[in-house]
Amino acid sequence: MGSEQSPPLQAPSIDPAEVAYFEALAHRWWDTEGPFWPLHKLNAFRVGYLRDRLSQAFGRDPAADRPLDGLRLLDIGCGGGILSESLAGLGARVTGIDVVPKNLRVAELHAQGLGLDLDYRLISAEALAQEGAQFDAVLNMEVVEHVENLPAFLAACGALVRPGGVMAVATINRTLAALVIAIFGAEYVLRWLPKGTHHWRKLVKPAEVLAGLGEAFDLIHHTGVRVNPFDRSFHFTPYLGVNYLLLVQKRPRAA
Repeated sequence: MGSEQSPPLQAPSIDPAEVAYFEALAHRWWDTEGPFWPLHKLNAFRVGYLRDRLSQAFGRDPAADRPLDGLRLLDIGCGGGILSESLAGLGARVTGIDVVPKNLRVAELHAQGLGLDLDYRLISAEALAQEGAQFDAVLNMEVVEHVENLPAFLAACGALVRPGGVMAVATINRTLAALVIAIFGAEYVLRWLPKGTHHWRKLVKPAEVLAGLGEAFDLIHHTGVRVNPFDRSFHFTPYLGVNYLLLVQKRPRAA
C-alpha cells in the first residue's frame, strides 16, 4: 500500500487538474449522501452486471456465493474502493490503482476497518503495464472521461488484460444528449454532481474506446444506462447516447 507522503505521479494520461479535483473530495468517498452518492447507487447496479457478465465470460455460476472466486481483477481509478470492495465480496482477488494518494488512503482505511484483503497501489495504468502485470479482467469504470492522451491510456489498459481476459468500460458518450443530461442536467440543474465533474471535450464515444484498444479486442456486450430522476434508480437501455457500458474480450494467443 503505502500511499502516504508520495510524490505526484507522472504519466501521459494524468491530468493534474483532475487529480486536484478528486483530492479535494477524497474525504467524502464513503458518504452515501455526499457528492459521490451517484457512484454508490450506480455501484449497486453495475455490480450485478459485472457479476453476470464476468461469470458468463469465465464459465462461472452467477448464482454462487462467490462466483468470481480466484479471478484476478484490476480496478483502474478505484477511488475510495467502492467497486473494489464489492467485487472482493464476490471472491475476486482485486488490485485497485489510482493516481490520487488521498483516494487510496481512504480506500485502505475502509478496507482495513472491514477486515478486507485488497491490494491498493498508487500507480498509473502505464507504469503497471510496463511492469508486465496482467489480469483476468480490467475494469475501467468512469475513468476514461477523466484522462489525457486517451489512445496511450487505452493501449496501456489493453496490455493489462491477459489473452482471453476481458475489460469493462463505463463512461459517458460525447453527444448532445449527454451534454444536456449528464453535464447540464446532472451538474447544474439537479446538482447531483459537483459542477466541473465532467468536461465535454473529454467525453468518449464507444467507437473511440474500441479504436484505442485495437484489433486484439472483440466487443462481446454493450448496453446503455439511464437514471430515473424521480427515484434516482438506474436501468439498462438500448440507447448508448448518454451513459454506456462496453465489455470486450482479448483474443487468445495463436497456438
